[in-house]
Amino acid sequence: MPKPMSAARRTSIAGLLTATSLALALSGCATFDVTAPADARADAPAAEVKKKDTADAKAKDAKAKDGKASGNDVDCRKAKCVALTFDAGPSENTNRLLDILKEEKVHATFFMLGENHVDKRPAEVKRIDAEGHELANHTWSHQILTDISPAAAKREMSRLQKAVHKITGKSPKLMRPPQGRTDESVSKISKDLGLAQVLWSVTAKDYQTNDSALITKRVLEQTERDGIILLHDIYKGTVPAVPGILKELKKRGYTVVTVSQLLSPAKPEPGMVYRP
Repeated sequence: MPKPMSAARRTSIAGLLTATSLALALSGCATFDVTAPADARADAPAAEVKKKDTADAKAKDAKAKDGKASGNDVDCRKAKCVALTFDAGPSENTNRLLDILKEEKVHATFFMLGENHVDKRPAEVKRIDAEGHELANHTWSHQILTDISPAAAKREMSRLQKAVHKITGKSPKLMRPPQGRTDESVSKISKDLGLAQVLWSVTAKDYQTNDSALITKRVLEQTERDGIILLHDIYKGTVPAVPGILKELKKRGYTVVTVSQLLSPAKPEPGMVYRP
């Protein structure tokens, strides 16, 4: 018998998610499912919880023996976690960003574009994957999925999936709709393609400014536990802000993780919208 859904886990939402406020506006009968990271963790199937707890225990034992963590042993049920995400790359700034993340021993989720990005920079895509970051889908050409036909929206997502798989042998499990705009049709297509949708709670609006100090300030002002930070590695002010952001987040007791780590022991559910 399937596990009953909690009210927190399954919230039927009417309308569209706007890019600037992430507010839900009523618009007819379109519905889709939204859940927060904490609710997803709380409602994880018992088998996944047991698997996570077993893996954590093994990682703890391994660390006790050789002093090294596995890199995946963070438990956001206990730790004060925040997910770091980057949209619209890879770009000429991505290698520097990867250097910083490596130095800081932090993993992030990269919601990549296809046209002029993945197709032009396969080496960066390979490096993102090889260094343990999470590969994710931001469509092929950044078309607003709610403004185009379902067939076109499916092409936008599936073309990026195929391109990343060709480069890395892996298919993304997460998708961020451009401008955060989703609806019932986009959710159905995402589900069919095996993609969970990921929105955000923190935005520096780094598309408006190259002031790294301002970008840092905006991120730190908005960040709370279980938040999802949205940045863009395509803008020249963003990557220089990352070291200061990470330093202060660690000082405040945050553990910086990927989106999938934030959700664990739950697994990203295709079609679901995850939003803090």
